[in-house]
Amino acid sequence: MEIAFVLVKSKISHEMEVMNEILKIDGVKEVMGTYGQYDIFVKVHVPTRSEIEKIITKEIRAIKNVVSTTTLPVILGQGNK
Repeated sequence: MEIAFVLVKSKISHEMEVMNEILKIDGVKEVMGTYGQYDIFVKVHVPTRSEIEKIITKEIRAIKNVVSTTTLPVILGQGNK
């Protein structure tokens, strides 16, 4: 399985709307609001890295009011399991 964390910046006052849309995406396991440079923290857990790429480029970035994303792919075997 592949895991990635995606940091999402949304337009001001649209955070909840964006979070609700992200929650509808298959492979998204967690969505949380954050303070700071990014507005939303997303955990994606899918079988292949290409599915992570598809979720980010075709689904998350396509959501209305998403301004930008930063993806942090996990190095499997390092850290907690």
